[in-house]
Amino acid sequence: MLCHDCWDGLKPFTGSCCAYCGIPIAAQAPAEDSEPRCGFCRIQNFDFDLARSYGLYSAPLREVILYLKFRRHERWGYQLGELLFLLWESLALQSDDPPWVLIPVPLHYRRQRERGFNQAELLARGLQHKLRKTGLPDPPRLEVGCLRRCRATPPQSGLDRHARMENVRHAFEVCRPERIRERSIILVDDVMTTGATASACARALKQAGALKIIVLTLARATPQFPDHGKPCLLTKNIQAEDNNF
Repeated sequence: MLCHDCWDGLKPFTGSCCAYCGIPIAAQAPAEDSEPRCGFCRIQNFDFDLARSYGLYSAPLREVILYLKFRRHERWGYQLGELLFLLWESLALQSDDPPWVLIPVPLHYRRQRERGFNQAELLARGLQHKLRKTGLPDPPRLEVGCLRRCRATPPQSGLDRHARMENVRHAFEVCRPERIRERSIILVDDVMTTGATASACARALKQAGALKIIVLTLARATPQFPDHGKPCLLTKNIQAEDNNF
C-alpha cells in the first residue's frame, strides 16, 4: 500500500472550480451564492449532470496514477478509491435521489486484456468499500460490464476538445439497461481532461434510462494549472506509455 508520507502528500484541490464540470478556475473564490461556470459550460452542455475531481493531475498524484496503471500497483486502486469518498461527502449524495449505482468507465476489451485490469473499476471498488465502512444504510451497487466500450478509439492524447468529442462519439453502449433504468449513476474514472469520455458514457447511460449522472474522478488535467514538477526518468518513461493509451 502507499506509505503514510505519500498518502499524506495527495492533497485535494481546494480552489474555485466550475459549478458544473468541476474544472479548476484560476480566479478568486466566488461569492457563496454564485455558481461560476467555465467558458465551455457557458456555451455548451455535457451529457452528465455534474463532475468533480479530487485533485489536480500533477505531482505527486499524477505519478501515483501512472504507477497504478502501468506498473500493476493494483492495490493502490482500492486505496485511492477511498479519496473519492471525500467528493461523495462534499456533494451530499446520500440525499433523496433515486438509488445510486457505481459504474466505472470501461476500457475496450483488448486494452483491458493488455493491462490486466481496469483502473477505474479498482477506484470504484475502493469507493464502495469506504461507503460500506461508514455504515451507509443502502450503499451504491457496483455494476461492472453494464456499460461497455463497443468501439476501440485512438488515443485522446494530443487531440483538441472537438476532436476528443468526435473520437468517443458512439463508443459506448449499455448492455443491461434494466440494471440502471430510473437510477442515479456515479460514473468513476481516474483522470478527466476535457470531459469528452465522461460525456459519451453519460449519453449512453441516459439513453438507456438513467436519470442522473455524477462523474467522480481522482484527478483533473487542465492547462490552467500545469505541472511544473520535475519527474524522475522512470516517471517520464511511464508518461510516454500513458500517451499511447
